[in-house]
Amino acid sequence: MRTVLVVLFDNVQSLDVTGPVEVFAGAEGGRAGSYRILTASLDGAPVRTSSGLTLVPDHALADAPAPHTLLVPGGAGTRHLDPRLTDWLCEHGPRAERLVSVCTGAIPLAAAGLLDGRRATTHWAYCDKLARDHPAIDVDPDPIYVRDGQVSTSAGVTSGIDLALALVEEDLGRDAALMVARYLVVFLRRPGNQAQFSAQLAAQTAQREPLREVQQWITEHPDADLSVESLATRARLSPRHFARAFQAETGMTPGRYVERVRLEHARRLMEDTADGIEEISRTCGYRTPEAMRRAFVKTLGSAPAEYRRRFSPASTR
Repeated sequence: MRTVLVVLFDNVQSLDVTGPVEVFAGAEGGRAGSYRILTASLDGAPVRTSSGLTLVPDHALADAPAPHTLLVPGGAGTRHLDPRLTDWLCEHGPRAERLVSVCTGAIPLAAAGLLDGRRATTHWAYCDKLARDHPAIDVDPDPIYVRDGQVSTSAGVTSGIDLALALVEEDLGRDAALMVARYLVVFLRRPGNQAQFSAQLAAQTAQREPLREVQQWITEHPDADLSVESLATRARLSPRHFARAFQAETGMTPGRYVERVRLEHARRLMEDTADGIEEISRTCGYRTPEAMRRAFVKTLGSAPAEYRRRFSPASTR
């Protein structure tokens, strides 16, 4: 049996706690004896989450049993850490077989020196701060979770569910993880190197209606002519004016936005369909399969075929 110990503190983000806990509990329900889930706060006292819920821990941290998996959630409480929590993590963190953080739970781990020399991530809004405050950490702001040896860190809130599913799959196999995912009505596996943002979320929404319409057109027609000239005509602007206005209002150039949309569409087709690479590249607006391959390697670190082998549920059946 693997003991999962979740650290609680005031102003913790409730979903950072309950999301992974529901995953591990679901796996335990399907295979008795798999996980023992415990919670602990510094003094064993109830804590109030950032949303106002009260959580009652099983133990004080000093009395908690040594865990297989030590999970540190995030939330507003990580901005004002109790030094006693940092000290406890310094002492007990290295003893855990697996160290996990959700969202800004990476901040307490960093304060305890447990991420030094490792690649890690956290909520996109705090990646710059984490990198600035802890230069010994290789902070990657893009993926939804990062696994570096026995230490795993995840991005904002719901990505903790994705990471927990990946851990259950590692521990108990794909069928167990799939059972939990189906029960929770979530994807079995969003790959860890999937970006925290979709293209639409990464970019700001344009204020002017013609530019908003162009953004929507790009998303719905990745195989169309999406050159600056063509998009400018659709927005009824000159190419130069359009390019400047688009970047000013969305925060990225038209070309960069198109690249993100096309790659995101291709990635989803690689995960969810059995379509061939040539067909997918054509559907997503790439001139050649090689152009799509270069985009995958540059952004995702693997060629399309390798990406499908690793991340498509169909490929693991």
